[in-house]
Order: sequence, then structure tokens, then C-alpha cells
Amino acid sequence: MGLLTLDTTAPPLRRRTAQLPVSEKWITASCSKRMVGTAHNYTTGKEPTMDFSLTEEQELLLASLDELLDEYATPAYIAEVDAKHEQPVAFKKAMHEAGFLTLGFPEEYGGTPIDTVTMCMIGERVAARGLNLGYATEILQVLDILEFGSEEQKQQVLSVLADGGVPFALAFTEPQAGSDSSSMQMTAEHRDGKVYFNGTKTLITNAVGTKYLLTMARNPDAEDPRRAISMYLVPTDTPGIELTPIDKMCWHTADSSEIYYNNAEVDESCLVGVKGNGFVQLMKNFEVERIMTSTQSLGLAEAAFQDAAEYAASRVQFGKPIGSFQLIQEKLTDMAIKIENMKNIIYHSAWMVDNKCLDRKQAALCKRYCSIAAFEVCDDALQIHGGVGVTEGVRVERLWRDARGHRFGGGTDEIMVHVAGRQIVREHTK
Repeated sequence: MGLLTLDTTAPPLRRRTAQLPVSEKWITASCSKRMVGTAHNYTTGKEPTMDFSLTEEQELLLASLDELLDEYATPAYIAEVDAKHEQPVAFKKAMHEAGFLTLGFPEEYGGTPIDTVTMCMIGERVAARGLNLGYATEILQVLDILEFGSEEQKQQVLSVLADGGVPFALAFTEPQAGSDSSSMQMTAEHRDGKVYFNGTKTLITNAVGTKYLLTMARNPDAEDPRRAISMYLVPTDTPGIELTPIDKMCWHTADSSEIYYNNAEVDESCLVGVKGNGFVQLMKNFEVERIMTSTQSLGLAEAAFQDAAEYAASRVQFGKPIGSFQLIQEKLTDMAIKIENMKNIIYHSAWMVDNKCLDRKQAALCKRYCSIAAFEVCDDALQIHGGVGVTEGVRVERLWRDARGHRFGGGTDEIMVHVAGRQIVREHTK
């Protein structure tokens, strides 16, 4: 029996087919049997084994996803939202209505339990259409609120997600506190039932147009500096908050902003979870987020590889397709190897999550390798296209830009070495 299975004894989803906008098969058929959170080990008295053959439910789910992608993530649509620097709202609304954006949520909030391996399959599939950050980021962020937030906060972010919007922007990075989170200077002062925020956040993704900022801030009166950071769900339109958009080379469908908090006053109910536990709460799903981010790198690399191989087969120079030349074949061969390696480390890491044996080292190794390898694939794909590759409107140009962003988004290449390297040394210290 395959290792990764879905629960065949659970009742069907209660989502009504009539709610589905395009195809009645989406989710209702694909998830006709409820998904469970971990891959099951059916070997007795042995170490768990990995079997990534698709179950019948996964095949149905991915077929339904392909149908949705064909309708809502066309090459023309993706190129349009990138050119206009807009979020793919129509696509994400369709994903939500079909049930994909609530996979992994508790059932009481309209969700369906799902294992990490299957989530990675969805993330890879969406990114392989050339759509960066089209899946998973919002899900993992909302899970933080569903686990630690108040009932009011949960309903606030879920309503935004249902409309295809970004539920909130994570306001974490500061001008002097990027990878070094201990240097965070923004303060949140609790006084008379209110919280007053002062400081600056920078390079904050998807803040423009979102209703809420999940703000990480330091409590100036904290006695223990390790318990000084708290998490707050702050309305973006709060007086004293000012956003300044930042133009950037990559990730045009996800805006970036510098955000100024000038004595912004919010009711104390904006606190998410426990005061002083902000950093611990944020890290709860961070390892899974790094693995899911890696699926974005993988999917973009697969799209670039496809474009490069097709171009090499059709582009004629010196009287023959350039794909017949060994230097081009060498690039394509190395690209294929890197893509295969990315798949192996991503799905192995996801399997470790489902079997509760993931450590921080593995997620960091996965994130670092995939970010670098994917950009190398996209870079070679652009090189195969020659001068055409850097012209606007050619997909590989966009893939190259977006793949480059993953080498610092979600944790830089260098920080992944910092995380994994220390663990490696500890494991080999006698």
C-alpha cells in the first residue's frame, strides 16, 4: 500500500456543488474523501518509507486544479497582471470558491485537512504555469491567525480571503532589522486599553490595498528581551499609519511598501495570541513556509525549462535547430538534473513534516538549494533564448526576475547557511 494516503472513511465535504463557478468537479469531486494531515506509515517495526505515487484522490484533485488553471491562469492573464503590477485577484477568488485556498484550514472554518505533500503538489502546479506566489503564502499566514487569534480576528481575515484579497500583510522587516530580527526597533506601548505603535517597516509584501497589517513590535516595558516581541493585527487605515510603495525588479504581482507608524492608536484587542510570544507564534509554520516557498522556485524553473527546450527545438541557426548543439544540450541536461533534485528535496522535506520528523536544518537546506538551483535554471533558460530572452513580453524574462526574488524572500541564501550550518556542526560535535 502506498505511504501517502487520504482518509477513505471520512464523510464527503459539505461544500455545495452549486457554489462552484466553473466546474462542478472541483473539490467536491476531487476531495470526495476528506484529506488528513500526515502521511501514514504502514510498515510495522521499521523506519517509515517514502512512496510518492499519487493516490486516486490526489489525481482527481490535481486534474481539477488543472481545469481551474486552464480557465483562470492563462498565459495572457498572468502576463497582464505582471505588466500592470496587480495581484491576481480573479484567480485567487476562483481558487477560494473552488476550495483550494481553504485546504489545511480547520473544518469549523470551512476548511479541509490536508497533508503537506499534497499542498506542495498544488504549489508546484500553480507556479509551473508561470504564476509566482499564486498559492500557499496566504494559507500559511491565515493558519497563524486561526491558531492564535481571537474569533473576531479569524473572521476578519477569512472574509478578505474569500474575496480574493490578501488577508493581511506581514509587517516584520525594518530598515535595520532584516535577517537580524533581534534589532527590531518598532515599539508597541500598552496604555489604558490601547496600543500605540511607533516605528518603520520596510519591504513589506502586499500591504497596498490590504485591510490589515500583521505587525511585529517590541514591548518597551518587557523585562526579558526574549519575550519582548508581540504580534498585532492592525487595520491598515489606522490614523498615523502611512504607506509608501516601493518599485522593484521582481514580484510585480506582489507589491512592496515602506510603512510608517506615527503614534498609531489601536484598541488592545488587536493583540494576537499572548503578549511577548509574537516571535514564537510567527515561527510556528515558518519551516513549512520555507518548503512551500521552494515549490514556487521549482514551478518557475519547470516553466523556464519548458520554454527553453521548446525554443531550442525550434530556433534555427547555422542551418539547424540550436538544440542540436552540444553546448545547448549540456545546459538543458543540467537544468533537468536540478529540477529533479529540487523535486526530491521538496517532497522529502514535506514527507518529513507529515511524519513529524522535520528539523530546522532540513527546511533551510531545501529553501537554499531550491532558490539557487531555480535561478540557475531560469538563467540558463534566458541564455538559451539569447537577446530575445531579456525583452518584455517573453515569459522567461519574467520567470528570471521572479526566481531571483526567492533568493532573499522568506530567508536569504546566507541565512539558510546560518540555520543549517550550526545544526550540522552540532550533530557532529562529540
